[in-house]
Amino acid sequence: MIKVAMTSVYVDDVAKARAFYTDVLGFETRIDMDLGGGTLFVTVGASEGAQPDLQLLLEPGHGPIAEPYRLALHTAGIPCIVFSVDDIHAEYDRLRGLGVRFTQGPVEQGPVIAAILDDTVGNLVQLAQHKG
Repeated sequence: MIKVAMTSVYVDDVAKARAFYTDVLGFETRIDMDLGGGTLFVTVGASEGAQPDLQLLLEPGHGPIAEPYRLALHTAGIPCIVFSVDDIHAEYDRLRGLGVRFTQGPVEQGPVIAAILDDTVGNLVQLAQHKG
């Protein structure tokens, strides 16, 4: 069986991204390595033991491939990743209370209720709650 072990999002600033994804979204740091020369290798994952074998790499988003890709997604309003939540309305209220800017509040979209937020490091992120 093949499973996803790690995926990545390109970010403007790895340290700032780590703070947002952990302090605001509630992920935990899984790997935090200084590779030298100002390069950080940071992964985060769901907290409290959820999805222990799945990590999100906060990848430096500068460069000839990453930067245009990230900018194109953001400009088009397309989230770079989707996170599932149990109660989207509670998460929406919690995150707005922490100052998170949403480009779309919770709306029904087929089998899910979805909202889109700005992660402060160059990306839009979708939160989705399955209906029923």
